[in-house]
Amino acid sequence: MANGDTTAVLEEMLEPVTRAFSREVAQALVNVRASQAAQARITVLAEKCNEGLLTPEERTDYETYVQAVDLISLLQAKARVWLARHGAS
Repeated sequence: MANGDTTAVLEEMLEPVTRAFSREVAQALVNVRASQAAQARITVLAEKCNEGLLTPEERTDYETYVQAVDLISLLQAKARVWLARHGAS
């Protein structure tokens, strides 16, 4: 599945989530950040990936982190749009 197709599927699947937003939920999503431990692990895995040194297990972990970051980023974008439409900053 191409990345554009993946994004379209995620957009469709997340629409009910967007409809369930409240100001508090949307703001909480905008403020989500990875823990320091998770960010440190992502950084290590990214460096190893760039050097071609990931083990198969590390590759699986890294791909999972990347997918999670993509999903959270999409939810945050939806939350920002919701807040903008509903007069919140």
